[in-house]
Amino acid sequence: MKWNGEFENQERAQNRLATVLPISLILIFFILFVSFGNALDSVLVLLNVPFALIGGIAALLLTGVNFSISAGVGFIALFGIATQNGVILINNYHKNLKADMPLIEAIKEGSKSMLRPIVMTALMASLGLLPAAISTGIGSETQKPLAIVVIGGLITATLLSLLILPTVYEWIYSSRAKRKELMK
Repeated sequence: MKWNGEFENQERAQNRLATVLPISLILIFFILFVSFGNALDSVLVLLNVPFALIGGIAALLLTGVNFSISAGVGFIALFGIATQNGVILINNYHKNLKADMPLIEAIKEGSKSMLRPIVMTALMASLGLLPAAISTGIGSETQKPLAIVVIGGLITATLLSLLILPTVYEWIYSSRAKRKELMK
């Protein structure tokens, strides 16, 4: 049995999306690696991507909206926003460390000073997409999944990047400092 028409187009688009998502993550990692100059910070920033996935998937499940190409595009956009949050935080931590702050103080001050910009960015994007997420009119079947994914992902990515990323950063960088001390 062969399916034609809209179902065939949906299958083809989902197969292409299954290729595009990993490629976009690899490209994001490469850009981060070039930007930071090390793989550790790049991986730390990419830690935000699962935070965004959690919220996007949960939002789709809670609203009963099926995964579609539009939702997949929403996930790609969400990866960019989550990555941006991580880059902002990591850069701020490094800036504080270069100013000779102790590690924990550098992380606390960096997180505190970036709390407002990160939350405001997520809030504005969520509020801007809210009409698309609750729309029921003509064309809403394409814009609704994207908006739901982005709003749900922004909520979890923002909260978890401000809570978990600093903790993981402290854990990794303090253990690196201890290893360097032991090697002396």
